[in-house]
Amino acid sequence: MTAQSCPRQHCATTMDSAALEPSLYTVKAVFILDNDGNRLLSKYYDPELYPSMKEQKNFENNVFNKTHKADNEIAFLEGMTIVYKSSIDLFFYVVGSPQENELMLMAVLNCLFESLSQMLRKNVEKRTLLDNMDGVFLVVDEIIDGGVILESDPQQVIEKVNYRADDSPLSEQSVAQVLQSAKEQIKWSDSKITFLHDL
Repeated sequence: MTAQSCPRQHCATTMDSAALEPSLYTVKAVFILDNDGNRLLSKYYDPELYPSMKEQKNFENNVFNKTHKADNEIAFLEGMTIVYKSSIDLFFYVVGSPQENELMLMAVLNCLFESLSQMLRKNVEKRTLLDNMDGVFLVVDEIIDGGVILESDPQQVIEKVNYRADDSPLSEQSVAQVLQSAKEQIKWSDSKITFLHDL
C-alpha cells in the first residue's frame, strides 16, 4: 500500500511545484484604452485566459472601472496582476498571472510607454496614437512575443522598429513607396507600348 501511494504523492507534489516554477511566459495581455474605456489596442497572449472577444472586453471594462479613478500603479482583479499607467486620454495596461513579479510587469509597461513616447515625439495621446497604429503594433511586438518579454530598453525597441523622429510615419512611407512603384510601372508599360507601336 505504501508503494502505491508514494508515486501518487510524488506526482501531486511534482504537479504543484511545476505550477509555481518560473516561466518565460510572463505577460498574459497588453491593452491600451481611451479615457472612456474603449479599446484602442489589445493583445492577449494566453488563449485560455479570455478566449472570446466578449470576455476580453468584459475584462477590460472591469479593469478600467477599477483603475481609471485610482491613484495606484498595480491592481489585482479576477486572479490577475495588472500594472497600469495613464497619460492625457490614454490608459496603458500590462496583465500577468497572480504570482508574477510586479517589477517585471512594470518594466514592460515603462518600456512600452517610453518607446511610444519617443516614437510619437512625446505626444502620447489618443489622436497621435491612432495616426501611428502600425508603429504602435511594431513596438508592442518588439517588447513582447507570445507572452515572452523580449526587450525592456526603450532605446533598443526604437532602434529595432527603426522609427526615427526625423522620418515620416511608416504609413506615409509605405503609401509613397507604392505610388512611386506604380508610377514606374506605368512609365515602363507606356514606353513598351510606344516601342511596339513604332515597330
